Amino acid sequence: MTDTANFLAPGSGGGLLDVFHRRYLLRLLVHKELKARYHGSVLGMLWSYIKPAVQFGVFYFVIGVFFKMNYAVENYAVYLFSGIVAMNFFSEAFGNATRSITGNWALVKKIYLPRELFPVASVFVSFIHFIPQVLVLLVGCFVTGWHPSGWQLLAGVGAFFVLAVFALGVGLIFGALNVVFRDFENVVDLILMVATWASPVIYTWTAARDALGDGALWWLYQCNPLTTVVEIFHWTFWAPTTGGAAPMPAQTWTFVIIATGISVAVLAIGQLVFRRFDGRFAQEL
Repeated sequence: MTDTANFLAPGSGGGLLDVFHRRYLLRLLVHKELKARYHGSVLGMLWSYIKPAVQFGVFYFVIGVFFKMNYAVENYAVYLFSGIVAMNFFSEAFGNATRSITGNWALVKKIYLPRELFPVASVFVSFIHFIPQVLVLLVGCFVTGWHPSGWQLLAGVGAFFVLAVFALGVGLIFGALNVVFRDFENVVDLILMVATWASPVIYTWTAARDALGDGALWWLYQCNPLTTVVEIFHWTFWAPTTGGAAPMPAQTWTFVIIATGISVAVLAIGQLVFRRFDGRFAQEL
């Protein structure tokens, strides 16, 4: 007779803490996802450079050249790309985490392991793709005279962690809901279509403030973690190339604290929602 005393029902484990205790499984899933993504690909990881390069080229020529933003914003190429790399990481992490359970349905149905491993692995894969984009960004920064302070570097690292926490949180929520209601996969695609335009990636924060005013809409805009992260990325990578001529929004650090709190709260809610639906995953897939 099988001893089931040490077995845990889905949703009753340690949640994200179980991922920490099973780091070897996380490494295996990350390796599996990377191998599956580039299976049969001639260029392999080079696509991590090609896709953002094409995206940057389209935005730069349409917004920078045709709409002359490269004349209005000093070193606009660095400004634009520092926002793009942040949004690319979020889009990939959020989108893949949403599909992580349905995409690994065979493992979920046949083997019990902490299901949080799948969205966390998706975030780690997104981080691996994020690294080459940052390297390209750094080259552009150095070419344009980048001399950041220690605080700017520290702020950039902190902003990335806030972004990762937020992406994992929403990924857990929508990843769980997508198992039961597959419409959420399309909802996420719509959210990601809007996300780039709802943050100062292409335009400046001053343009958003002028359009929204200084009231409730501006505060709501600034409390968006994506807006705050993009602005900190600009402060880290772009502002040091302008000789200090790039002011930050008023009360920036207040909004940073608020955005950090929102991201942590979203992660906590995501864990609760994920565990709430965890027991239904095998049946719904």
